[in-house]
Amino acid sequence: MKYYSTNHNTRPTSLAAAVTTGLAPDSGLYMPEQIRPLPEDFFNDIQDMTFRQIACRVAENFFGDDISKDDLHNIVCDTLAFDCPVVNVGGNIWSLELFHGPTLAFKDVGARFMARMLAYFSKSEPDTGTVGNVNVLVATSGDTGSAVANGFLGVNGVHVFVLYPKGKVSPIQECQFTTLGRNITALEVDGTFDDCQALVKDAFADDELNGKLRLTSANSINVARFLPQSFYYFNAYARMKERGLAGNLVICVPSGNFGNITAGLFAHRMGLPVKRFIAANNANDVFLQYLNTGQYSPRPSVRTVANAMDVGAPSNFARILDMFGNSHEDICKIISGAAYTDGEIVNAIADCHNQYGYTLDPHGACGWLALRDNLSEDETGVFLETAHPAKFKDTVERATGENLAMPERLEAFTRGEKQSIAMTTEFSDFKRYLLNNAE
Repeated sequence: MKYYSTNHNTRPTSLAAAVTTGLAPDSGLYMPEQIRPLPEDFFNDIQDMTFRQIACRVAENFFGDDISKDDLHNIVCDTLAFDCPVVNVGGNIWSLELFHGPTLAFKDVGARFMARMLAYFSKSEPDTGTVGNVNVLVATSGDTGSAVANGFLGVNGVHVFVLYPKGKVSPIQECQFTTLGRNITALEVDGTFDDCQALVKDAFADDELNGKLRLTSANSINVARFLPQSFYYFNAYARMKERGLAGNLVICVPSGNFGNITAGLFAHRMGLPVKRFIAANNANDVFLQYLNTGQYSPRPSVRTVANAMDVGAPSNFARILDMFGNSHEDICKIISGAAYTDGEIVNAIADCHNQYGYTLDPHGACGWLALRDNLSEDETGVFLETAHPAKFKDTVERATGENLAMPERLEAFTRGEKQSIAMTTEFSDFKRYLLNNAE
């Protein structure tokens, strides 16, 4: 299958090229030329399939033209070394727990999948996209950096540069990508997530850098990062169908850079019988404003307790517009929105814990709130619980008034020594650093 740019000013390219370059030459985001529907019998039997079986079938729909079935299944099964269960929180609201991977965040799936895709293409012939030495640039507002760093740790021929906003990620998140060393370099940017993302995009657009270095991205900019996230949605439907609750399903997605909900929209185009989606925002609510007004007005992000959603200019909005032919009306038919303040998020953590005994993280709290406020009695809601609450220990403990046990996997990161390099928001400084230090 060929992949085209959302800016439509460059020729479509192969999957190998799309993965290994990340961003299109015209600075657009790659999209598959087709979103093929899955057959009816897949959905008839989906409740009898495991998460891995479902993911393998979905992956064939996206990548089966470019990777052999056996190799693709090996990549998927190696990626999904953990499960993502659906848990009832209370009433008609359920949580799809996506935090059972190595860094206890939903982005583990996409990051691990992309790392293995790069390794696969590194063995390809030159004309199909050989990798050689590749430099992965990733901007993070929290969980992306940790998932990518751990997914690519030790991968031969790959050097990862994680750009993160100074003082704007949780201490645990910071430990997960600043203590690894080896082929992982953390760049502490004196700015916001949007500044980090701008540096990455400017690097891809710089002819001199791209003439001397092989660059790619592991943000949801990259098709190999965001497309595998569609696996979650099929699994959620299957698990709810097992319970006889899939007939009127609403899925709520805590949204920052909008890669996750875009993957859900891809799943819907492939035939997933979801009634509608809700995009849950924190105070960075540019998408909600678009839904309400039809005007997209990105603005500098503000810091919140749900820091992984602190994005003022979500990249994947371009993919959503492209999917719906720039039709505000059509987008509003399938997606609604909600936004919550820090106070509302903290109160939601407390309320859910006290009423139902379920502990939310700040991002999942936005999802739970949006369903509580917008779900009809005849609907069943599933929100994506995107990270373990212990990654936001201070906020969660303040809300619940109780000590939150730290999983050993997280505790181990805190024992490492921070290794980070200070970086300004000036592209000239970032460019100079890459030319002197990238491979």
